[in-house]
Amino acid sequence: MPKMKTHKGAAKRFKLTGSGKVKRTHANRNHFFRNKTQDQKRKSRQSGLVSPADTKRIKKLINE
Repeated sequence: MPKMKTHKGAAKRFKLTGSGKVKRTHANRNHFFRNKTQDQKRKSRQSGLVSPADTKRIKKLINE
Protein backbone atom coordinates (compact mmCIF):
# COMPACT_ATOMS: atom_id res chain seq x y z
CA MET A 1 0.00 0.00 0.00
CA PRO A 2 1.23 3.54 -0.65
CA LYS A 3 1.95 5.85 2.22
CA MET A 4 -0.84 8.11 3.42
CA LYS A 5 -0.31 11.78 2.63
CA THR A 6 -0.51 14.45 5.32
CA HIS A 7 -3.70 16.50 5.14
CA LYS A 8 -2.14 19.96 4.77
CA GLY A 9 -5.25 21.81 5.96
CA ALA A 10 -5.26 19.80 9.18
CA ALA A 11 -1.48 20.08 9.60
CA LYS A 12 -1.76 23.87 9.63
CA ARG A 13 -4.50 23.82 12.28
CA PHE A 14 -3.34 21.15 14.73
CA LYS A 15 -0.08 20.43 16.57
CA LEU A 16 0.88 17.60 18.88
CA THR A 17 1.91 18.20 22.49
CA GLY A 18 4.79 16.32 24.08
CA SER A 19 2.42 13.83 25.67
CA GLY A 20 0.68 13.12 22.36
CA LYS A 21 -2.47 15.20 22.81
CA VAL A 22 -3.67 17.34 19.91
CA LYS A 23 -3.54 21.11 20.38
CA ARG A 24 -5.83 23.52 18.52
CA THR A 25 -6.65 27.22 18.41
CA HIS A 26 -10.03 28.65 19.35
CA ALA A 27 -12.52 29.75 16.71
CA ASN A 28 -13.85 33.28 16.04
CA ARG A 29 -10.50 35.08 16.20
CA ASN A 30 -10.53 36.81 12.82
CA HIS A 31 -12.96 39.71 12.78
CA PHE A 32 -16.10 41.31 14.31
CA PHE A 33 -14.31 41.89 17.60
CA ARG A 34 -16.59 44.72 18.61
CA ASN A 35 -19.45 42.21 18.93
CA LYS A 36 -17.52 39.93 21.28
CA THR A 37 -17.05 40.47 24.99
CA GLN A 38 -13.57 41.08 26.37
CA ASP A 39 -13.87 37.76 28.20
CA GLN A 40 -14.50 35.89 24.92
CA LYS A 41 -11.55 37.57 23.23
CA ARG A 42 -9.21 36.88 26.15
CA LYS A 43 -10.17 33.22 26.49
CA SER A 44 -9.80 32.55 22.76
CA ARG A 45 -6.14 33.65 22.85
CA GLN A 46 -5.12 30.47 24.66
CA SER A 47 -4.92 27.23 22.77
CA GLY A 48 -7.25 24.36 23.56
CA LEU A 49 -7.15 20.61 23.19
CA VAL A 50 -9.08 18.51 20.71
CA SER A 51 -11.69 16.30 22.38
CA PRO A 52 -10.68 12.66 22.93
CA ALA A 53 -13.46 11.58 20.55
CA ASP A 54 -11.81 13.45 17.64
CA THR A 55 -8.15 12.88 18.55
CA LYS A 56 -7.73 9.59 16.69
CA ARG A 57 -9.19 11.04 13.47
CA ILE A 58 -7.03 14.17 13.62
CA LYS A 59 -3.86 12.20 14.32
CA LYS A 60 -4.54 10.09 11.24
CA LEU A 61 -4.83 13.24 9.12
CA ILE A 62 -1.54 14.68 10.36
CA ASN A 63 0.19 11.27 10.13
CA GLU A 64 1.16 10.84 13.77
